[in-house]
Amino acid sequence: MRLAFFGSPDFAVPALCGLAKAGHEIVAVYCQPPKPAERGLKETKCAVQRAAEALGLPVRTPTRLRAQAEEHRFFASLGLDAAVVAAYGLILPKPMLEAPQRGCLNIHASLLPRWRGAAPIQAAILAGDAETGVTIMRMDEGLDTGPILLREVVPIGPRDTAAILHDRLAEVGARLVLRALTENPPAIPQPAEGATYAPKLSRTDGVIDWTRPAQEIDRKVRAFDPWPSTTARIGTETVKILATEPVEERCKAEPGTLLDEVGRIACGDGTVLRLLRLQRPGRAAQDAGAFLRGLRLGPGARFS
Repeated sequence: MRLAFFGSPDFAVPALCGLAKAGHEIVAVYCQPPKPAERGLKETKCAVQRAAEALGLPVRTPTRLRAQAEEHRFFASLGLDAAVVAAYGLILPKPMLEAPQRGCLNIHASLLPRWRGAAPIQAAILAGDAETGVTIMRMDEGLDTGPILLREVVPIGPRDTAAILHDRLAEVGARLVLRALTENPPAIPQPAEGATYAPKLSRTDGVIDWTRPAQEIDRKVRAFDPWPSTTARIGTETVKILATEPVEERCKAEPGTLLDEVGRIACGDGTVLRLLRLQRPGRAAQDAGAFLRGLRLGPGARFS
């Protein structure tokens, strides 16, 4: 089948590689342009561009697609059977959505219509959902509103992080989109009820509010691993909280109060969370005991 592929981050790479391995003719790969790396280092290509170049596939990196008539004409000239989209990062305008014979198929990491939007994996963990999954959707001009071709449910384990779930869903998506191309299942409109939205995340979303219950904070730590990560202040330092676990006990201490040297900390509603792994700026990650000893923190110390 003659295809174009749209994607940028690691999540999209298994799908691109799976399509190529299955023998589909991928005549164009669209991804985000190279961006400067941290600390002023040279520009870095996204994961999909690196994978596409390793496969010998032609890559296009436009900075925008809206009102780009020349790009629209080029895309239409490819004579595509379909396009596959996975976490691309730009909105496809109507002329590009309509150019492929079978339309543009999106790999979305949720069970639509639940968690439309930019951060469905994190949103599912934050909400305490017992399951998520992958939806293959035929794209329309709305935000993840197109009709559903295939779905597959994936359970969320009690200790799953966004990183763990990301890799699991990426593999499911790669397998499911191959099925959609082969089987050409009927498109079923999304139900009108049950839609929820997962907005784009920023670093400020990761600041911990210790007045929230321990279970909620723990979900946040797992949802924001590895990005944008969760942070808290101790004294004058902002530290990363990398891993936690709720404790089945109650306390009357003020939220944010350290209860002992092994890392139990008071949270909202009298709940208790145990800190497992933390990281100071510019330092290696440490287990809670070593971290607290290094800062000489004991019972009564306050995180904010």
